[in-house]
Amino acid sequence: MAPSTMKQWTITSTEKDFDGLEYGDVSVPKVGDNDVLVKINGASLNYRDLIIPKGQYPFPVSTPVAACSDGAGEVVEIGSRVTRFKPGDKVVTLFNQAHHFGPVNPAAAASGLGGMLDGTLRQYGTFNETGLAHAPTNLRAEEAATLTCAGLTAWNALYGLKPLLPGQWVLVQGTGGVSLFGLQFAKAAGAKVIATTSSADKVEKLKELGADHVINYREDKNWGTTAKKLTPGGEGVDHIIEVGGAGTLEQSCAAIRFEGVVSIIGFLGGAKPRTTVLEALLKICTFRGVYVGSRSMLEDMCRAIEANDIHPVLDPKVFSLDQAKQAYQYMWDQGHFGKVALKIE
Repeated sequence: MAPSTMKQWTITSTEKDFDGLEYGDVSVPKVGDNDVLVKINGASLNYRDLIIPKGQYPFPVSTPVAACSDGAGEVVEIGSRVTRFKPGDKVVTLFNQAHHFGPVNPAAAASGLGGMLDGTLRQYGTFNETGLAHAPTNLRAEEAATLTCAGLTAWNALYGLKPLLPGQWVLVQGTGGVSLFGLQFAKAAGAKVIATTSSADKVEKLKELGADHVINYREDKNWGTTAKKLTPGGEGVDHIIEVGGAGTLEQSCAAIRFEGVVSIIGFLGGAKPRTTVLEALLKICTFRGVYVGSRSMLEDMCRAIEANDIHPVLDPKVFSLDQAKQAYQYMWDQGHFGKVALKIE
């Protein structure tokens, strides 16, 4: 049985930087007829989690709200009408709780954990049974927790519109969570991967993860053209996981092949690109915004991760629940490689 109270990090303000995160005791939420009570054992951070308390998140947030979207744990109690889970099942959270199948719509987009709905930076959470998926059996809770946002976003980028095929070429940018998941998924599918980085220290790490080619974009300002030349016949890459925004989109356009897909996921390099939508015509390619993915995609991805024994890349430094604010600062300082995870007891 769950206790009556638990520890939780709550976003109380989006105007106080990380001081808007408050840690304390709250009541364990009640279980409704269609709900599942989860003992949360692992969580992981995304850039979104950092900018919400800073007031930089461009979408609505309903405060106070339990922080963080990404979580994994064990079912401890179910409501009377729950049929998808039983106590003891290992589960992972769905980012947008109302996005179950097909394309995302405004209602689903407004159901994000840790923003509009209570998230995972707590010891227990109740979720509608439709807002969870069975976790891969090969992963620890801290690993499974990384699938909610970064993992699913990368999966959607490669399989949500024009599914990746063996032998195709994928370009991933940097060493953030989405890019590393994209690298791992692409290699598991039999694709070739070109990775970019600004750090000489990370070149070997990317190659160890399976990157066929690594380009240092600080040393090679025309890395998009370089990437294109690496592909058979110099035709260009089939899929690009675009996380840089204004700082990288021009080079992504130089690297993409005819009928290729540029999945636009972030704007770390700025949100006002010099490249216009006319490039989609000039390059005969598709620009596609990706907003995480559906529960159906999450379930497909979890099955693939288990079948291929894929393990998410975690930063060596794992934090405890009471150290969450330190984890936020650690990630903000950009000293991490892979996902920043928290072990919750």
